[in-house]
Amino acid sequence: MSSTKDFIKLHFIVLIWGFTAILGLLISINSVEIVFYRTFLAAVAMGVLLLIRKRNFKLGTKEVLKIFGTGFIIAAHWILFFAAARVSTASVCLAGIATCSLWTSFIEPLFNSRKIKIFEVVLGLIVIAGLYVIFRFQFNHALGLFMAIMSALLAAIFSVINGKLTRNHSQYMITFYEMLGACIGTVLLLPFYKYYFLKGADLQLVPQGMDWIYLIILSLICTVYAFSVSVELMKRISAFVVNLTINLEPVYGIVLAVLIFGEKEKMDPGFYFGTGIILLAVLIYPLVNKYYKRKALKMDNLR
Repeated sequence: MSSTKDFIKLHFIVLIWGFTAILGLLISINSVEIVFYRTFLAAVAMGVLLLIRKRNFKLGTKEVLKIFGTGFIIAAHWILFFAAARVSTASVCLAGIATCSLWTSFIEPLFNSRKIKIFEVVLGLIVIAGLYVIFRFQFNHALGLFMAIMSALLAAIFSVINGKLTRNHSQYMITFYEMLGACIGTVLLLPFYKYYFLKGADLQLVPQGMDWIYLIILSLICTVYAFSVSVELMKRISAFVVNLTINLEPVYGIVLAVLIFGEKEKMDPGFYFGTGIILLAVLIYPLVNKYYKRKALKMDNLR
């Protein structure tokens, strides 16, 4: 049974995730190098945790390759996420990431071969309206917002895939192999990244000063710890409540960004109005979805 302490802990986890984009700005190395260190340190930490718990790492070659492939998608998601914050601001990045829930509402039916619901289309149009408002007032951040939206799309894809993977495998084992796959995917990307984006310049593979502290926080607290606690909380708190609370991540992140970076993160009122429209649609979605599920259940009982 859930307690007040559990809900406080859940909001703390969401607050940690909202801090991720800010860490991306505080770390001096580029986004690809950040993802390499994040995934490498997270994979090592999760591997050590599994060894301590004496877990069997064998899943079968086919299953490991599936999870590795998902890890590649996660790597691309994080690279776009941190790059979006770099070319715009943390607030703009988080506004784009807020579309993740609605992307999921369109992608999940494709994976599970079910019809797209009308109310999901309506909410999708509301999100588009919110993005239009942001573009209208913050067009100079269009690239960052676009990258964040694409990052949200990738997040939706790997979330739906993970939903299927968890039916057969431990979530801890999935996280270990996904972090390992994401790390390998990032390493494979490095030569192309250096040639096409850095134009032959050297990679920033040596973090400076406080970078190590921020990377450890990003890897151990924002990835391994936050994931482990969120899974543990779901034993007592429903998935509906957890997902509804996670939708507050952009709100926490934008507030933290303004508090930490000050004037750099302050936007025109139109930006906050547009972000508010997106968050409204995101928060309404689970409520409307639950209503329609109950309605469908009642109809089934009447038949």
